[in-house]
Amino acid sequence: MCGIYGYIGPRNGVKIAIDGLKRLEYRGYDSAGIGCIVDNGIDCVKEVGKIGVLEAVVDGLTSHAVIAHTRWATHGKVTRENAHPHLDETGAVAVVHNGIIENYTELRNKLKEEGVHFHTETDTEVIAQLIARIYEGNFLRAVQQAVLLLHGSYAIAVLHKNHPDQIVTAAAGCPLVIGVGAHETFLSSDPNALAHHTREVIYLEDGEVALIKADETQVFDATQAQISKKTDALLHDIGTVSKGDFQHFTLKEIFEQAQTVKNALFSRASEEYGTVAFEELHLTANELLTIKRVLIIACGTSWHAGYVAKYLLEDVARIPTDVEISSEFRYKNPIVEGGTLVIAISQSGETADTIAAVREVKAKGAYVVALCNVQGSTLAREAASCLFLRAGPEIGVCSTKAFTSQLVVLTLFTLLMARLRHMSKNEGHSFLHAMHELPDQIDEILGHADAIHTIAKKYSQYNDFFFLGRRYMYPTSLEGALKLKEIAYVNANGYPAGELKHGPIALINETCPTIALAGDKVTYDKLLSNLMEVKARHGKIIAITDAGHGALKDIADDIIVIPKTLDELAPITYSVACQLFAYFVALERGAEIDKPRNLAKSVTVE
Repeated sequence: MCGIYGYIGPRNGVKIAIDGLKRLEYRGYDSAGIGCIVDNGIDCVKEVGKIGVLEAVVDGLTSHAVIAHTRWATHGKVTRENAHPHLDETGAVAVVHNGIIENYTELRNKLKEEGVHFHTETDTEVIAQLIARIYEGNFLRAVQQAVLLLHGSYAIAVLHKNHPDQIVTAAAGCPLVIGVGAHETFLSSDPNALAHHTREVIYLEDGEVALIKADETQVFDATQAQISKKTDALLHDIGTVSKGDFQHFTLKEIFEQAQTVKNALFSRASEEYGTVAFEELHLTANELLTIKRVLIIACGTSWHAGYVAKYLLEDVARIPTDVEISSEFRYKNPIVEGGTLVIAISQSGETADTIAAVREVKAKGAYVVALCNVQGSTLAREAASCLFLRAGPEIGVCSTKAFTSQLVVLTLFTLLMARLRHMSKNEGHSFLHAMHELPDQIDEILGHADAIHTIAKKYSQYNDFFFLGRRYMYPTSLEGALKLKEIAYVNANGYPAGELKHGPIALINETCPTIALAGDKVTYDKLLSNLMEVKARHGKIIAITDAGHGALKDIADDIIVIPKTLDELAPITYSVACQLFAYFVALERGAEIDKPRNLAKSVTVE
């Protein structure tokens, strides 16, 4: 969600901060603002809309100490007044804030009783007013005392007009990273946004407060004691993020999947033994053999990947597996028995509910393996082991290449567990061979993009869709429906095909097309029977299938043909076809594809 960027040093921090905000645009936002020290005072500029609007307004403004923010509205409407930074009533303190202050109403009422006047609807203004109220000459101490009164999640960066050479930051439940440069210091909510300036970073942990100067950073723990923090290195250069010749980042990322699947497979397959080796997995073969149950926790698209993994781990590796939505799981007082391995999945590594769920299971003694796309993220640091997706930066808000990379890594993990338990070496060889065919199969699907566009255009004006599938195709149908919801703003629902007659069939008519995912050979005949029920009610059918399923030609109105693969791998190839369909429907409807309304890339608040 919201993004924070800051700079203190000899250069013009306004230009640096604007550039930093642009690198955070992928997170989603509705307004943006900059606060900076100017002539021993604070100048604050805020605008609704794109960063380009803000950039035009601050052209010519210079400052050596700057905090900046992209806001995604939670408390208060999308207005210039509610955008960040927020000032106290005297204009002495400016704050940018990610997260939610849960007790802001209580604090606001208390400050009002003391005569403080508020000007916005936000929870963030409470922080600025509170710091100003506490301040008695010691900037750091005022922030330290203020955050002790805050309940909820936050990452904040604060300026004070009396301390033009300082920025004070604090974090609890939201990411904040300090970048250490040569006689200059940066800060951001995303380490990748710092990579163009420095590779040396300091990650703030929960409860920590940092006093930042151009040449020095001091970090203090929750007891206000100064602590020594190690500097970590950003390992990968994210390079220049560009759409290239593609109209949208989303389409570019769909077309990158042949390569990102290769990246996820690279150096992890042990061809000689027909198995898998993860360098990042800090568990021995004997420890893996003690696993009696797998618990997967995730949200959104990552939860769909986990749902596919449940089928894989139970079917192929014969390990009982549960998959839970993190936002529900964290409030269940879950039972985590001995022998349970927890797999936590998050593309960004900053998903608030998943991180909270991870902390819950860690407190119960579970071993946590993370699947993540961002090195140095909170989840990667919280987990005992982290299997990286190697998908590269994903700018489009709806996840495409990260999802298929998640499926590849989860499938590799399944193969590892199966080979340790019962699968023969020859079976392992065959499975790996099928996985290595995936990049070429994805390229073949992408080669039919124009044909998929033609079908999508035909159905682009429909406002309701069903996605149906059985077994492995059921969670794939959930993901396909989600893509259409996210970027085309279409009401789409994924269902197990056998459940159609238990209620949803009442909605089938000529204005509600059904997309049938016919990629599961075990249940193929049953799916055909379900589709006959749709056809009997005048429902239009779009079938996605491989070339061997000719029986669908007599049932479906349109067919998208994709290469044949194993049932266990079909979620990967079928998802690529669904992504293309959703993209082209959204394109025809004129939707904002890379940054869908109301959505954010990294969900850092509950």
